Amino acid sequence: MDRRSLIKHAGIAGVLTAGVAPAVHAQAAIRWRLASSFPKALDTIYGAAEVFAKKVGEMSGGKFEISVHAGGELMPAFGVVDGVQEGTVQMAHTAPYYFFGKDDTFAMGTAIPFGLNSRQLTAWYYDGNGLKLFREFYDKYNIVNFPGGNTGAQMGGWYRNEIKSLDDMKGLKFRVGGFAGKVVTRMGGVPQNIPGGEIYQALERGTIDAVEWVGPYDDEKLGFQKVAKNYYYPGWWEGGAQLDFYINKAAFNGLSAENKAIVECAASHAHTTMQAMYDNRNPAALKRLVAGGVKVLPFPRPVMDEAFKQSMSLYTELSDTNPAWKKIYADYSSFRKDQNLWFRFTEAQFDRYMQAATL
Repeated sequence: MDRRSLIKHAGIAGVLTAGVAPAVHAQAAIRWRLASSFPKALDTIYGAAEVFAKKVGEMSGGKFEISVHAGGELMPAFGVVDGVQEGTVQMAHTAPYYFFGKDDTFAMGTAIPFGLNSRQLTAWYYDGNGLKLFREFYDKYNIVNFPGGNTGAQMGGWYRNEIKSLDDMKGLKFRVGGFAGKVVTRMGGVPQNIPGGEIYQALERGTIDAVEWVGPYDDEKLGFQKVAKNYYYPGWWEGGAQLDFYINKAAFNGLSAENKAIVECAASHAHTTMQAMYDNRNPAALKRLVAGGVKVLPFPRPVMDEAFKQSMSLYTELSDTNPAWKKIYADYSSFRKDQNLWFRFTEAQFDRYMQAATL
């Protein structure tokens, strides 16, 4: 083959390659990173992000890949909002109330003391105004949010000493999630906001007197029963704690309509799956804890009443000082009132009967 022929054929090959390359590039997988606020050991709460990522991969035929990274792997557990906002990662999976320091309004995205239970919160988000209101709120943080799981009503935590009266709350160094610490403070306690992976060591060393996390299944994994034997209920500050998927707004807007729909559906799937995991696994874990010598105790009514009183007072103060809180809480509290009226005649009565019946 002469030189001119070689160049001619090379040119054709180059044209063909150039024609194929864009098509291959268009088909290439989207690769995102997801920063979790939770340790891998918690297969329920951390696992919801893995459920989400797996479903996105399945629905996209492997063309949309999301790698999940535990708290501290890419950034601190409580650094994920900044990470998503700044575009360091495309998305995160976290509990919004961890970030009440930025704005107390974040707390309503997870749970506030004496707030909505899990079913009510899901209803508010999906069929009420919850998602719309929070989309508006998160817009200034460059975040698009999706519900990302719920623990259901939580336990009230582990205490070295019994809580017999309000006096036992005075000076109590209590690891409690984010915003609820404001109410604990008003009751005389000393709240501590510590990431999940660091709580056991703090309890073991005596840095804290009490700790709450989620419920029997996760708490057993974290080993709190080895240090404190008094296990209280209910977690009045978390009647239905929701997690969220936070997505960088530019990253989300850059997706095709198909991939946006995939993200939405995968998030809903993970949201449902997470609570199913807790509801399925908590009963057996509670039995094991009790068999191991744990005392399961109710909070005294005066403690509950004071917590309720201080919570309602706090919400009034925030509505007077924080416009974002006021706007969302007005809708939230109205929804809560109607939901509890309805549940009083249905869920509550049915549940009370079934729990008293011999099964």
